[in-house]
This record gives sequence, C-alpha cells and structure tokens, in this order.
Amino acid sequence: MKVAVVGATGMVGEVMLKVLAERNFPITELLLVASERSVGKKLPYNGEDYTVIGLQTAVDAKPDIAIFSAGGDTSLAWSPKFAEAGTTVVDNSSAWRMDPTKKLVVPEINASELTAEDKIIANPNCSTIQLVMALNPLHKKYKMKRVVISTYQSVSGTGVKAVKQLENEMAGIQGEMAYPYPINRNALPHCDVFLENGYTKEEMKLAREPQKILDDRKFSISATAVRIPTSGGHSESVNVEFQNDFDLSEVRKLLSETPGVTVQDNPDTNTYPMPIYAHDKDDVFVGRIRRDETQRNTLNMWIVSDNLRKGAATNAVQIAEYLVENKLV
Repeated sequence: MKVAVVGATGMVGEVMLKVLAERNFPITELLLVASERSVGKKLPYNGEDYTVIGLQTAVDAKPDIAIFSAGGDTSLAWSPKFAEAGTTVVDNSSAWRMDPTKKLVVPEINASELTAEDKIIANPNCSTIQLVMALNPLHKKYKMKRVVISTYQSVSGTGVKAVKQLENEMAGIQGEMAYPYPINRNALPHCDVFLENGYTKEEMKLAREPQKILDDRKFSISATAVRIPTSGGHSESVNVEFQNDFDLSEVRKLLSETPGVTVQDNPDTNTYPMPIYAHDKDDVFVGRIRRDETQRNTLNMWIVSDNLRKGAATNAVQIAEYLVENKLV
C-alpha cells in the first residue's frame, strides 16, 4: 500500500503520521508531501527519516491513497490530479465537503456508502464530526427536529500561528497575531470569515454538514462558534429538540453503546468531559446530559473531542482503513 500524506509538515499532518503509526496502517511505501518551500526537509516516521517531496512528484508516483491536509486551494488544484492518476484522495479541507458528487464521511456513521469509484472523499469539519458522533444514535431513535449549538473551540483549530499567539500572550511576548484581538483571557465569537447572512463559515459548516452526513434535510441546526484560549480540544453545548420523547437512562445507554463515544456524566463526582481529558484521545466524550425543562422532547448535552485527532487525522485514517479493509483501493 503506497500512501501519500499531503501537508505532512503542518499541524494536522504531524498528527496524521502519529495516528498512522499508532494504528499500524499497512504502508509499504510512504510519501511525505508538502509545498515547494518544504521539499527536501526530513521528517521522522516509525523510527525512520523521510525526505519531503513536492506535489507533482507525488502524483507521478501514483500512490494508492493520498490523505490531504494542505488547505482548500491546494486540494481543489491537486486532488483531481491525484484522482486522475488512480489515487483515492481523503481530503481534510472544506474544498469538497458540500460538493454533491463527493461523499462526506464519518466512518462509524456512513462509510458503507463508499465504493471503488469514489476517488475524492471529504473529511468533515472537526466540530461537525464530534457533533454527529453523538447525534447519530439519538437521531435514529428519536428523530431530531432542531439543534442549537454553541462551540468553544481551541486555537489549534486555527493552526500553528494561533497556538503561537496564545503562547506569546501568556508569556507576555508581543508577536504575530493570528486573530484580530488577543485570545489569552478572552473569547472571540469569530471562527473563520463572516458571511453575508451574519454567520461565519464555521457556523454554516455546522448547519449544513450534519444534514449531508446523516442524509436527512428535515432537521435544522443553528450554530454560534467561539474561539477560546485552550491549546487543544473543542467543546460544544448542544440543545436538541426531538420529534419523540426520550428517557434519560436510555439516552445514556444509547450513547454508551456507540463505538467511538464515551459517556462522562456524573454530577455527584464532578464527572464531565473537558478538553484536558480529551487530549490525544480518539473518542468523543459526552456529558451534562439532562432534559431541557423549558420545552418538550428536548435534551441538553456537552460534547468534547480532540479536534486534531477524531476531528481531523483519526477520522481520515479511519476512512483509509475502511477503503483498505473493503478492497476499495
């Protein structure tokens, strides 16, 4: 299995390599790919050093799978070239997510839709993945009508520059700004760019992507996305109105039995999900599960996940694993 990691020098790329190694992905030849300015650099993988190559060199090598985490523009330009060479692309950018000809995949939910003809597969937004992992079993049982979500997203979701800004501000150092305002001791209700409707792109991803993944446009989602001064892990406050009533013990049981979901929900012992505990883990953690006492058939919960792992790298690697296991590449 010849595998290319495109964007290998970036924050998600580094985690991608870590996850591939941890999960013993069956690689016979590894290609580490990045922009021209990084070509020639050495990167470690499983105890060996690999030399970074450019995109055209990688296309010419015709890998079986290319896992992209190099930004939307790079993906739009290069994913089709890899696909034309016979490579199956798993793309972590927003470039293809809402393209009606491309599948948007969370393996635990809809990997079974994939076929050998799917040469470009979209990895959902990090906040979307953890949301649908918790919503999917509940939607199947009770049928969602409306979801209201507020996110509390770490600076690592923006990238290295934002992590550096937070570190500089905590140390009292003046440096390059990734955000229009300080992030230390602050909260910015501003993730991605603002659109004409007053929402940000991140908020509209949260509104649209779950409908595609769950293959259901009958429920609606309203989102507010906020950047907070944590270095890793996204949190979400979620309010879900269902068509049918539910029992809280059954809700906890459904979530506990969902692969990839861990319930942490015991107010008596102050047990609830937090980014500090989700760090470097692949599960989605759910807690603060309680009935909304102001409205019928409505549930509140708190969802936390490591945005660089299940929110990005791990989900992409799981897609690649499914392709290999089912001989689709």
